[in-house]
Amino acid sequence: MSNKPVVTVNPATGAELASYPSLDEAGLDAALDLAVSTQEAWRKSSLAERATALRALGNILRTEVETHAALISNEMGKPITEARGEVLKCALTCDYYADHVEEFLAPKTVKTEAKKSYVSYEPLGVIFAVMPWNFPYWQVIRFAAPTLAAGNAGLLKHASNVTGSAVAIHSAIERAGFPKGLFTTLVVSDHSAVNRIVEDPRVAAVTLTGSEGAGAKVAEAAGRSLKKTVLELGGSDPFVVLGDADVEAIAPFAVKARFINTGQSCLCAKRFIVQDNIVTDFEHRIKALVENLVIGDPLDEKTQIGPLAKKAFVDDIDRQVQDSIKMGARLVTGGHRIDGPGNYYAPTILADVTPEMPCFNQETFGPVLALVAADTPRNAVKLANASQYGLAASIWTANPEIGVELGEDINSGALFVNGVVASDPRLPFGGVKLSGYGRELSIEGMHEFVNVRAVWIGDMPSVA
Repeated sequence: MSNKPVVTVNPATGAELASYPSLDEAGLDAALDLAVSTQEAWRKSSLAERATALRALGNILRTEVETHAALISNEMGKPITEARGEVLKCALTCDYYADHVEEFLAPKTVKTEAKKSYVSYEPLGVIFAVMPWNFPYWQVIRFAAPTLAAGNAGLLKHASNVTGSAVAIHSAIERAGFPKGLFTTLVVSDHSAVNRIVEDPRVAAVTLTGSEGAGAKVAEAAGRSLKKTVLELGGSDPFVVLGDADVEAIAPFAVKARFINTGQSCLCAKRFIVQDNIVTDFEHRIKALVENLVIGDPLDEKTQIGPLAKKAFVDDIDRQVQDSIKMGARLVTGGHRIDGPGNYYAPTILADVTPEMPCFNQETFGPVLALVAADTPRNAVKLANASQYGLAASIWTANPEIGVELGEDINSGALFVNGVVASDPRLPFGGVKLSGYGRELSIEGMHEFVNVRAVWIGDMPSVA
């Protein structure tokens, strides 16, 4: 296994940030052994002890929010105001699981002919997580908080460009009082190591957030070992606006839904399907808002659009934009790289978009909004479903009951009516179709990585 150092780079400037030594085979083997032995003791810990450590972790994140937020901004370019919000959301999630761990793991009595019978929720062992760069703290904590609270250990292979974030999270978890080795960041430069870790008998289950290609590879490796996986993959969420909606009121929410995190989120709305009687008004209003978005240094409090996380991503998003224009999409604003240092791309709106265009049928991971006209609400639903993805959907209408009725016909893991789609520790999160399977967050997320065991107790039979 290669142990070439992992180097992080500031996407706003191109300057090198730090270099991290990579684990060799012996180091990886030692980390796996330590995770197993630590988890064997941790599974016997009380739920109160686990809750105390979670609350301490939440407090650390709040106290150190500025340090962690700056690290996020420097490593992947998130505007500092959003990075700060990400860290605080992680703290809130730690509190949520601390408050609910006893409820979520409490045995459930089942009435049978036995003297006593119940369902117990017991830890599986060591859970391996492969996580992406776009929400470098949130993706990890939403896995780690319920996983460690359930009595498991966690191993993290984070995206290499946010290695500093991964190391900082590891430190915070240990400083919160979780045992050393219970959660470990694995700094590995060899991508082939991921499959070897997945297949290692010391690993009980696997979770991945990333592209469908990465998810398929991990699922294949886990399948060979008959291990459970949870996959949260790509998304091309529809933002459906019906003809009775208040366009002026909705426009700011539409821009927020698309351009948060510079459009680099699986959960961003990407296809804006608007009923044709209001689509022109909608276009004019969002154009004005998008052209006023502040592009700049992610550490500047005023910045709303930062750089894309990697230079190659600028090429990817520009290709999707230019190919869509060649196929008939109309450029409303943006549509070009921004000169100067860093990986910047102009916030873009494409109108007259149709399903065969890349900005409709591919995941656009950057600041590009695709505007699609629909003649009827039913056709809007049809267009919403014309995607290989099914992560989330939102519908905007003056009649919420109609929104729910139509939304029930959209294939997605989440449905929001008159609200911007967002993950929330109180609600399960995950998708259908190529957006993956399994759920994170809420009680469902915690139960993904427990052994749901039936227990049946009877009296000793006696000889008549």
